[in-house]
Amino acid sequence: MGSDPIIAAMLERLDAIEEKVAHLERALNELSDVVARQQKELDRALERNQRLLDKIAAIESESGTSATAYEKPPHY
Repeated sequence: MGSDPIIAAMLERLDAIEEKVAHLERALNELSDVVARQQKELDRALERNQRLLDKIAAIESESGTSATAYEKPPHY
């Protein structure tokens, strides 16, 4: 029995689909790594921001003033 052209075409399409899936899986893993890294960076930035806010609050309570007390009033 000879090679059926329909089966050969289907196998070729299947190979192409498998190749695309492999590329998509690799891209998904790379994106997942990027998202995980960015989440860690965001968490560190939020922690740093909270520490700065805590320091500002401590300075304000020690001096009895508010950081906003030094702001110029808005111009009308």
